[in-house]
Amino acid sequence: MQRILVLNPKGGSGKTTIATNLASYFASQGDRPLLQDNDPQASSSRWLKKRKPDQSIINGIAAFERNAGVTRAWQMRIPPDAGHVIVDTPAAVPAQEMPDMTKNADAIIVPVLPSDIDIHACSKCIADLLLIAKVRRDEYRIGVVANRVKRNTVIYQSLMRFLESLRIPVIATLRDSQNYVRAAEQGVGLFEMKRYVVEQDLEDWRPMLAWLKAKESAAQPAGSLDPVPAGSLPVSA
Repeated sequence: MQRILVLNPKGGSGKTTIATNLASYFASQGDRPLLQDNDPQASSSRWLKKRKPDQSIINGIAAFERNAGVTRAWQMRIPPDAGHVIVDTPAAVPAQEMPDMTKNADAIIVPVLPSDIDIHACSKCIADLLLIAKVRRDEYRIGVVANRVKRNTVIYQSLMRFLESLRIPVIATLRDSQNYVRAAEQGVGLFEMKRYVVEQDLEDWRPMLAWLKAKESAAQPAGSLDPVPAGSLPVSA
């Protein structure tokens, strides 16, 4: 089982967009992923509720809720057939909580938007992961996603220079696309939409999926997982 943490203490960075689309991708691969919503805003949970019965199964846990009728361990249980757990973290995570939050994560994805405020917030987030959560660079568990970018802009160039200075891999650059808005409204992911509509966006996702597959393959004692070859991303016809 691969546990993927989507983290950035600054709100509005695109954590839920990445978490829900990852869940959609793994579901389309035949897995029954678990989407764990730790954010009291409940955006991931609302997205799950929009899904139709005939869609690929994605299990969900509203981890921000406290149910007095069951134990916390029972509420947080992971289904035995879940090959991937995607954790949508809340905004404003205190730095002192990061060690517990990240200790069992196989991959930590940090989305960042192209703005001065977001660049500063990302810098602090990475510093807290390295210095307080003690996530070592040589573990290669942290990957940055440049989100909602417009490549032909000055701020995008500034963002990429900043990310290069971190010495943390940039695992994807996602363009500013209305397809993410449409997917969220419908309770689907890009991988469940018509290919001709989302083909350009799917290409943006390929490096991130390859990074995750490589980490999953490296963690397995025997055998390996195939990379994500060109043209193989499953979407509706």
